[in-house]
Amino acid sequence: MENKIEIYQSKDGNSIVEVKFEKETVWLNQEQLGMLFDRDRTVIGRHIQNIFNEGELNKDEVCAKFAHTTQHGAIKDKTQTKMLDYYNLDVIISVGYRVKSISGTQFRIWATKRLKDYLVEGYIVNEKRLAQKNREIKVLRDGISILNRAVAVQIKNTENGNEWLSIFSKGLKLLDDYDHKNLDEKGKTIKETIYPEYDDYLKIIKEMYSNFKSDIFALPKDNSFKSSINQIRQNFDGVDCYPSIEEKAANLLYFVVKNHSFIDGNKRIAAACFLLFLEKNNMLKNDNNTIISNEALASLTLYIAISKSDEADTVKKMIVSVLNRSEIYE
Repeated sequence: MENKIEIYQSKDGNSIVEVKFEKETVWLNQEQLGMLFDRDRTVIGRHIQNIFNEGELNKDEVCAKFAHTTQHGAIKDKTQTKMLDYYNLDVIISVGYRVKSISGTQFRIWATKRLKDYLVEGYIVNEKRLAQKNREIKVLRDGISILNRAVAVQIKNTENGNEWLSIFSKGLKLLDDYDHKNLDEKGKTIKETIYPEYDDYLKIIKEMYSNFKSDIFALPKDNSFKSSINQIRQNFDGVDCYPSIEEKAANLLYFVVKNHSFIDGNKRIAAACFLLFLEKNNMLKNDNNTIISNEALASLTLYIAISKSDEADTVKKMIVSVLNRSEIYE
């Protein structure tokens, strides 16, 4: 359940409050609590302070700051935003018992029901995501199994097995380097980088719409996509944090997948952005062959998606290693 806002109206119609649902609870500020319980804001403030002073609740656990936008008092058609303290359902219930109002009881009943609805909805969504992730893991495992069988069959069906081993030697070397933590840390291509503009990425994403039948494909969840594509520009004292084109490309793919900026299509979008970056830097093809195959691109993207946060360095090194040794993926 993420950033859901609803309007609560009491049965008598006197209390109308905009309610924020986030982090599996309800959040109201002091002014909203005053409207809800028909009490002055200062009275609500005293009740909240007493709740914390008496140790009934821990402020750090039940209080959070959210942006609150209101009409500017002096300038017409202008708004102003400030951070306000919001309090979760635990505080709302505690204040409600202290003021003992009928409207407070009505609200607690309503809020508890809505939370239950959202938790059930969230469980269903998480179940679908888990099933999707399990399918992705199976695809990755199946791909590895197919590769292993292909190597074994070719060796078995050839009079000289060493000939086929030599054909696959670079791929086997990559697997060996992975097992022994000897993957490439640095990319090979150090040159002036061409960074696609934000609109360039959006254009590519828009071109993908017709290929995927989904009403929520590329629908933004937040503004983190801009951060994902800009992180590879980072430098310290004028020195790039990611010196090579390969390192920048690897981090771009990783950031877009992991930041999960869209409701649907994050892996597909990440892969397309990765290819766009390589293309802009004349790195997408090598002697008229693409630097990475469709299968390798899909596998690396899935590899990122199912990886854990503490595996980030290894994942990025794997991508850099694939790009450095691109001739084995043509």
